Amino acid sequence: MVNHSADNQIILQDVQKCFGAQNNQLVALQSLTLTIKANGVTGLVGPDGAGKTTLLRMLAGLLNPTQGTISVAGLNPAIDGSALRAQLGYMPQKFGLYEDLTVQENLNLFADLRNIHGEERQHTFAKLLEFTDLARFTHRYAGKLSGGMKQKLGLACTLLGDPKVLLLDEPGVGVDPISRQELWKMVHELAKDGMLIIWSTSYLDEAQQCQDILLLNEGQLIFRGVPDELTQSVKDRVFLISANQPHRTLLQKVLKHPDVSDGVIEGDSIRLIFKQHIEPQNIATLLGDPSLIVKPAVGRFEDAFIDLLGGVETKESILTKIMQPIDCSKHDIVIEAQDLTKTFGDFTATDHVNFRVTRGEIFGLLGPNGAGKSTTFKMMCGLLSISSGKALVLEMDLKKSSIKARQHLGYMAQRFSLYDKLTVKQNLAFFSGIYGLFGELQQTRVDEMITAFNFQPILNRTPEDLPLGYKQRLALACALMHKPEIIFLDEPTSGVDPITRREFWIHINSLVEKGVTVMVTTHFMDEAEYCDRIGLVNRGKLIALGSPDELKQSVASQALPEPTMEQAFIELVLKSTQHSDGV
Repeated sequence: MVNHSADNQIILQDVQKCFGAQNNQLVALQSLTLTIKANGVTGLVGPDGAGKTTLLRMLAGLLNPTQGTISVAGLNPAIDGSALRAQLGYMPQKFGLYEDLTVQENLNLFADLRNIHGEERQHTFAKLLEFTDLARFTHRYAGKLSGGMKQKLGLACTLLGDPKVLLLDEPGVGVDPISRQELWKMVHELAKDGMLIIWSTSYLDEAQQCQDILLLNEGQLIFRGVPDELTQSVKDRVFLISANQPHRTLLQKVLKHPDVSDGVIEGDSIRLIFKQHIEPQNIATLLGDPSLIVKPAVGRFEDAFIDLLGGVETKESILTKIMQPIDCSKHDIVIEAQDLTKTFGDFTATDHVNFRVTRGEIFGLLGPNGAGKSTTFKMMCGLLSISSGKALVLEMDLKKSSIKARQHLGYMAQRFSLYDKLTVKQNLAFFSGIYGLFGELQQTRVDEMITAFNFQPILNRTPEDLPLGYKQRLALACALMHKPEIIFLDEPTSGVDPITRREFWIHINSLVEKGVTVMVTTHFMDEAEYCDRIGLVNRGKLIALGSPDELKQSVASQALPEPTMEQAFIELVLKSTQHSDGV
């Protein structure tokens, strides 16, 4: 890449952005004055609705500020749009790749838009294809690429014209840990060459890779600095707690304590952040259980982020009161894959996969993009035909009894199968009708979900106008209308912020406490910790099966004595890939 001048800057002076009429304005971004320099990657972090995308769109010249001035590489985006486009690369959340064009055809199209021709075009293509490792896939249709490869192609198209400034709006969403690692490697290389890069993210482990953090909340800048500076704010306030009781039950209990700011499951323990410093020996007494085992833990950026925003507000799910308990005493097998196989022509997407899920269990199906987990998942809930083998739900063969089996299932799709032109209330009514609810019972269930998820203020709004967190709650409510015994969740928290993810898992844990069985796919490795067992898929095969702690221990070594779930994922997938390649 071409070395850019180190003095590339973005300067904002008293910038504000409002939407709506003057008497009913929504302030998306409050008065913001700052300078961003080309010095490593700048992370733009914040929960849903914080103003991240609004800020990036103003920097790209797609929105004008309500007040204040912006300078990007010496240009005003509101006035110098044409000149700025030659200096700037912008990759929005839904980058406009053409899925029915090949990799090469997409590059050709974007090069035409950038007016890049002749020898310059061929030289640029060769450089970008090598940089993104896409040279082997130039004839593959973009729609056939994995999520990680799509993001690489999107980045390559964005880099055409060799921009001085690169704006990336949540490029890691829906991308597995290995692909995200590769994206970060590429972006760090660009930053070393002097490019000014802003990476917007809701993955807080990504924030720790940035040299500078801008943390927004409700349109306000509430922190600016290096990640470690914020992480220090929770020093001596983070602990791992374990006891002789199920960790989900323990978490639900201790989260309600007024001194607890946040809590998540981590292996066979729970990770708690306290609002103030407490001596470890006093924690068991404070939580009212002398049998608790307490160990200090190192604070993470995500701990500090949640704490700075005031901690988790939703600490108990009302679903515990409206869902009927299911008897789990028999430990029945309710989901089973027997030599499950799916082929598309001569390509085997799922290859003789076997696993069992017992009642009241959370079973996670993990794997890299394109590994076959989504194919396996869709066969298990009757959405995709089976080539060979069996998918059983409550002992019903989905090849023969898929309609009957689906009456016992709730399904929450990755992209939320909501109807954007219907209001929230109309979506609830529609989905309850699909599940066979009518009359008084239907109205009762709709009212229960409105109360459980606090939909009253948004009943007459449509999903297309809602933040991602509200869409997620609505999709979950629609999937639970008929109070199913089993719920399938396909990447249910992709793209939502950590606070919303915490709230989501409080609801899911409440369902499991009632005996509901959950099968989930996710790219968030901290969410994998909530699973009782994990099936790890790579290249269509099940390569590992066990509890989160068992998977982590399987890769533990002298060099890596206490691996994280993400490290275990990467190690197991890389070993499997090397083995299948004969390395």
